[in-house]
Amino acid sequence: MKTSVLLITPPFTQINTPYPATAYIQGFLRTQGIASHQSDLGIEVVLEMFSKKGLKSVFGSIPQEGDFSDNALRMISLQTEYISTIDPVIRFLQYKNPTLAYNICEGDFLPEASRFQQLDDMEWAFGTLGIQDKARHLATLYLEDLADLIKETVDPHFGFSRYAERLGRSATSFDTLEQALIAAPGFVDKISTALLQKKIEDIQPEAVCLSIPFPGNLYGGFRCGKFIKENYPHIKVIMGGGFPNTELRSLTDPRVFNYVDYITLDDGERPLLNLLEHFAGKRDISSLKRTFLVQNGSVNYINGGKEGDFPFNKTGTPDYSGLLLDRYLSVIEMVNPMHRLWSDGRWNKLTMAHGCYWKKCSFCDISLDYINNYVPVNAALLCDRMEEMIEATGETGFHFVDEAAPPALMKEMALEILKRNLKLTWWANIRFEKSFTADLCRLLKASGCIAVSGGLEVASDRLLILMKKGVTVSQVAQVTDNFTASGIMVHAYLMYGFPTQTGQETIDSLEMVRQLFFNGVVQSGFWHLFAMTAHSPVGLDPAAYGVVTVGPETGAFANNDLIHEDPTGCDHEQFGAGLTKALYNYMHGVGFEMPLQDWFDFRVPRTTIPYNFIERAIDSQDRQLKDSGRLVWLGNVPALEIYKKKKKGRTYRMAKLHFQNKSGSFTVHTTEEMGKWLKKALPAWMPSSSLSQKLAEVRTAYQEETDTDFNKIIQSQAWKELMKEGLLLV
Repeated sequence: MKTSVLLITPPFTQINTPYPATAYIQGFLRTQGIASHQSDLGIEVVLEMFSKKGLKSVFGSIPQEGDFSDNALRMISLQTEYISTIDPVIRFLQYKNPTLAYNICEGDFLPEASRFQQLDDMEWAFGTLGIQDKARHLATLYLEDLADLIKETVDPHFGFSRYAERLGRSATSFDTLEQALIAAPGFVDKISTALLQKKIEDIQPEAVCLSIPFPGNLYGGFRCGKFIKENYPHIKVIMGGGFPNTELRSLTDPRVFNYVDYITLDDGERPLLNLLEHFAGKRDISSLKRTFLVQNGSVNYINGGKEGDFPFNKTGTPDYSGLLLDRYLSVIEMVNPMHRLWSDGRWNKLTMAHGCYWKKCSFCDISLDYINNYVPVNAALLCDRMEEMIEATGETGFHFVDEAAPPALMKEMALEILKRNLKLTWWANIRFEKSFTADLCRLLKASGCIAVSGGLEVASDRLLILMKKGVTVSQVAQVTDNFTASGIMVHAYLMYGFPTQTGQETIDSLEMVRQLFFNGVVQSGFWHLFAMTAHSPVGLDPAAYGVVTVGPETGAFANNDLIHEDPTGCDHEQFGAGLTKALYNYMHGVGFEMPLQDWFDFRVPRTTIPYNFIERAIDSQDRQLKDSGRLVWLGNVPALEIYKKKKKGRTYRMAKLHFQNKSGSFTVHTTEEMGKWLKKALPAWMPSSSLSQKLAEVRTAYQEETDTDFNKIIQSQAWKELMKEGLLLV
């Protein structure tokens, strides 16, 4: 098939790393021998605007008689300073101009506007040595000031990670979007369509695929579609991605197809391939798969293709070629070390599995394919893909964007990484489930894991049961302690306003969160207000959760977010500001001694949670050795030395095991028999070994070989020292 496809992520998603959807599709198309090109139009627009030439255009487009804020007027008066500093700052944020950090940190280089008034304690955040990080934080504030100016003066839709998001959020009717699309192109629209035009002229594609992951990409996507259909009517425009998958499943408004030709749902590989076959005259339109289109003025959904979706292990390795990987901007929006992972550095994004292995949470869209259809890949294939991506991109950082990465697969992947001696940095989204033992967390850390993010949601056992999270608060405390003790940072997603949640439970949840931060087992968090969606268990059966839906009416365009009333709960929204303020302080390590009441400007109940609840939960953790666990030795092969020891007139033959590691060395003393056995056994437990020995197998073999109780080995001081130095049971 000779069709050429252009894959586009419309403005805007992230400026530090590309959203991976087009890379996944390009990797798949490569397996089919189909030529494709891809573009993250968002970063390209940002680079065009945030340049010397671009800022001259920005300032030149500001109306002379506008009614602007004092902040905007200050920036307009400093336009010469902004125009002269923008190019070196952008290069600095691309790691191409590191010496600029000294100028930035001296305080008389960057023009400063309102964002700098929110400046954190820089000495606390970066110390005396973190000049590069301090400068990047200041440069980020400088960019955010400029973004505020652009939004106020020349394009009200602008935002680095969201473009006209309000037009796409909860839009049951297409009216508002169409009004914006019919209007004259805005400042950003003109830049994005000019870039798009150049790509089309250079590539001459037969089809353009618009990936719309979020509401903030929707308006930009339709603008691209409108431009193509008006200027290149022979090119087919296809829309897919996370937003259509969740919001447009009941689409009936034919006006949408004035801007695109087709909209596909769920996994995009098979629907796109079927469309390309249809364009080539090899497939009848009735045999398309999960595709909306207009026929005779009406929207029809075609799902007549008989072929199944491609197995997850057959979709190919994500292919990032064609993206401007060396021109993304590493910014530091918040000094919190966990928060910065989302905006700092470029990450290769991967998934360990299609869908979610848990798929029970009552607030989640578990009825949809992207969550409900769980298909993992094996660890060897994951590592093959990682090695391919490292070779292609030169980057060794990976962010696994699964709904919840499966612990068993994480373990096998970590072992495979260590077996191959790959040097990686990675982080993942997880569930705080009991499978994450102290030893498993140490194994993950050894393989390069630096952080995890997971949903604690409401820190209330009653509500966690109602949510079907499958965890308890005590369990979360123990698991987060295991991660933190191993050196892995923890971010917790927090929720308030779940159906039937009382004010007492909200305050008790805040107390749990306070204790988690106070005990140092969670380093970062984010509160969000519960939102009911149509495809979640709560949305499908609200009465079962004690609430009633009151709107919106099902519309002809997007249908997902539901408005509900909670007759047994409280006024949830009033807690938002106080919860956010408290969390912000806890993340900075302050405010733990303040009464919870002080975070709110209205009366709240006293907490009923004991002051040491989390501490007791951590201390009560059971660390039993399970015979079904696999023994793993993270260290090197020791040198064995036999020596004689005299005690009470008797001479004993003893053993020393000398170990070398990257940071030094250590010696373990034991009996001659145990020393010789460990010298022989440890290499078989290393990840590089072809053997995989469970504790029960080792126990049986040892007792048969020596006729000695293996428990004496486990209880010995030598075994305890080895456990401390890297002997794991996972």
